[in-house]
Amino acid sequence: MAQPQAPMRPSRQLAVLAVIFAVLASIVWFGGSGGWRNRLEPKLGLDLIGGTTVTLQAQNLEGNKKPTPDQMENARRIIDQRVNGLGVSEAEVVVEGNNNIVVSLPGKSDDRLKQIGQTAELRFRTVLNQTGDTGAADPSASPSASASAPASAPASAPASTPASAPASASSSPSATPTATSAAPSATPTASGSAAAGATPAPTDSVAPDIATQRAAVQKKLGDAVWAAALAEQAPLDFSKDPSKAEQYKGFKDLSPDEVAVLPASMQYNIPYITCDKLNHRPVGSISTAKEQVVACGPGVKYQLDVAKVLGTDVSGADSSINSQNGKWTVNLSFHSDGQNRWTDLTREAYNGGQDSKQVAVVLDNTVVSAPTIQAVIPGDAEISGTFTKSEAQLLASQLQYGALPLSFKSQDAQSISATLGSSHLEAGLLAAGIGLLLVVLYSFFYYRLLGGVIMISLLLSGVLVFMSLIVLGRWMGFTLSLAGFAGFIVSLGVAADSFVIYFERLKDEIREGRSPRSAVPRAWVRARRTIISANTITLLAAAILYIVSIGSVKGFAFALGVATILDLVVVFLFRHPIMTLFARSKAFLSPRVSGLGRVLEHAPQGDASTVTTRRNRTKEA
Repeated sequence: MAQPQAPMRPSRQLAVLAVIFAVLASIVWFGGSGGWRNRLEPKLGLDLIGGTTVTLQAQNLEGNKKPTPDQMENARRIIDQRVNGLGVSEAEVVVEGNNNIVVSLPGKSDDRLKQIGQTAELRFRTVLNQTGDTGAADPSASPSASASAPASAPASAPASTPASAPASASSSPSATPTATSAAPSATPTASGSAAAGATPAPTDSVAPDIATQRAAVQKKLGDAVWAAALAEQAPLDFSKDPSKAEQYKGFKDLSPDEVAVLPASMQYNIPYITCDKLNHRPVGSISTAKEQVVACGPGVKYQLDVAKVLGTDVSGADSSINSQNGKWTVNLSFHSDGQNRWTDLTREAYNGGQDSKQVAVVLDNTVVSAPTIQAVIPGDAEISGTFTKSEAQLLASQLQYGALPLSFKSQDAQSISATLGSSHLEAGLLAAGIGLLLVVLYSFFYYRLLGGVIMISLLLSGVLVFMSLIVLGRWMGFTLSLAGFAGFIVSLGVAADSFVIYFERLKDEIREGRSPRSAVPRAWVRARRTIISANTITLLAAAILYIVSIGSVKGFAFALGVATILDLVVVFLFRHPIMTLFARSKAFLSPRVSGLGRVLEHAPQGDASTVTTRRNRTKEA
C-alpha cells in the first residue's frame, strides 16, 4: 500500500509555475519587435499562411550528362538537411521530374532559400599574388587600374555566393588569435607583378569538354591575341600601354561562362577579366584542387596555389558570436587527417616567420577571406567577418552537410497561397473549441468543483503551449502546421487521461474509508506513477515518430512531444498543489460541491469527521 507523503507546501510549486510563466512571458514580449500582434503571433507553417517555393534546376558538374536518380536523391537529402539545419521549419524538399528539386518554405520570400542549393565547395589555398580589381570601370580609361591598384577598390558582390561577407569582411582561420585578418592593402604578400619565388603556373591539363569550349573562345578572340595573352607574365596596366588595351579589347565581351574556361594566367593578368565576371562563373569552375586558380575577394583579385585542405576534410561546422568583437563567425573542425593537412598548410604559409603568406578561404568561386598566417595553427579554423546571423547559420549549414553532387540554377521564387490551409485551420479551431467546451461541461457536471480544476489546468496548459510556440519559432524556427496543430489537439486527450486517473484514484481512497483530506496525498502517490508512465509512453512514441518520419508528420510528433512535456509541468506544479489547497477547504468536504457526493455518501465510516477520528486513533495505536 502506498505510504502518505510528508506534509507539502503547495505555495512552493505554485510559485515555481508562476516564475516559469513570468520568464516565458518576458521572452515572448521583449524578445519580439513591432506591435503586440507581431510579438504574440506564432510562426505558422506553409499550409496555414502560404510561403515561397523555388525550383532548382540541376546541372551535372561533369559536363552535359543528365543527372542520375542517385545524384538527384543525394542532392535532395543534402538540401533537406541544410534547410532543416536552419531550424524546425517543416520545409518541403521534393524531386520533380528528372532534373528539378522544388524547395518550399513557410513565410515571406527568403533569399536564403535561393542560396540553399549552392554547391558550397570549400578550399584553402595559399595566396601567390594579388592585384586590385578593376571593377565596373573601363580598364583602358582608368589610370587606377594598374597592377598596384589599392586593394580597397570597390568589389562586385557575387550574386551566387551564399553567405559571403560584404566587402569589408575579414576572416581569421584560427584556433587562437594567431591568424589575424588583414586587409590585403595592409599586408600584401606580393605586388601586382609576379612575386619573386612564386610557384609558376602548371601546364593546363583540361577535360575534353573544357578544351572544346576553350577552343571556341580562342577562335572568337583570334589566335594572335590568344597567344599574346598567354605570354603575359604579370597583370597589365592599360593606362601605361594603351596599345595593349586595344589589342585585348575582345576580352571585354566575354561572358562569365567563357571566362571560366580561360587559363588561370589570362584570368589574372588581363584587366578586362573583372571580379564581377569571375564571381559569376558557373558553380564548380574552380573546384579542381590540383590546379592553380584565380578568384576574387572584396576589391582584390587573387592568384591562388593548389588546394591543400578541402571541404571534405571538415568534420563539423557551426556558427557563433565571437566573444572578443561581438561578430558572427563560422567555426570549423577537421577530421584527423584533415587536421594534419590544415596544420601543415599553416606551417608552410608561416614559413618560420619569414615572409608569412596569406591563406585564402575559397567558397565555390569566391574568396571569403585571406588572412595572413602569423603562427602554425594546430587547432580548428574560424571564418569571421561582417556576417549576419542568418548568413553565418546558412554558411555553417552548407559546410556541415557537404557539397552537392550537382550544381543548380535557381529559378525565380514564387509565392504560394494558404487559402485551403486557412479554411482547414478555421474548421480545426472550431472543432477543437466545441470539443473543449463539451469536456468542460461534462467535467463540471460529473466532477463539479473538480471540474474547475480541470478547466483551469487546461487553460494554463494552453497558455504555456502558446508561449512555447512563439519562443520555439524564434529560437529554432519551429512552424505550426496543420499536422502540428493536430498534435496539440491529441495532447488534450493525454491531459484528460491524467485527470481521470487522479480523480478516480481519489475516489478509490475515499471508498477505502479515508477522509477527502487524507485521500488527496495518497491518491497522488498512487496516480503519479501511472500518469508518468502514460506520458513517458507518449513521449517515446513522439520521439520515435519524429526520428523516422519526414515533413508534416515530423511536425506532428514534435508538437505532441512538446505538449506532453508541458502537461507534466502543469500536473506537478499546479494540479497536485491546487488539489492540496482545495482539500483544506470546507467546500471540498461538501458532497454537493466537491463532486465526490456519491462516494462520500457510501463511504464506510459515514462522514468526514468520523473517518478522520478513526484514522487518527489507528495511527496512535
